Amino acid sequence: MAMGRIVRRAKSDGSGTITFSLALGAARQICRLTTTFQTDKQAFSYLHKYRTEFEQMARMRLASGELEDGIVVLSML
Repeated sequence: MAMGRIVRRAKSDGSGTITFSLALGAARQICRLTTTFQTDKQAFSYLHKYRTEFEQMARMRLASGELEDGIVVLSML
């Protein structure tokens, strides 16, 4: 399986959702992470702290075809 990494240009839409790209070689996969944090700063901090785990989850969902409109959807518990 191709190695991936989260591209640093993550952004928030202001409604508890962070969008980021998972780099898969030269390709990029858009991922959406729904959060329960009160602030973007808290959500981004959590995303970066657990980056490896989110990368693994995103790759597994991508490999199994679990996409919504071509986007990997993840949620923070």
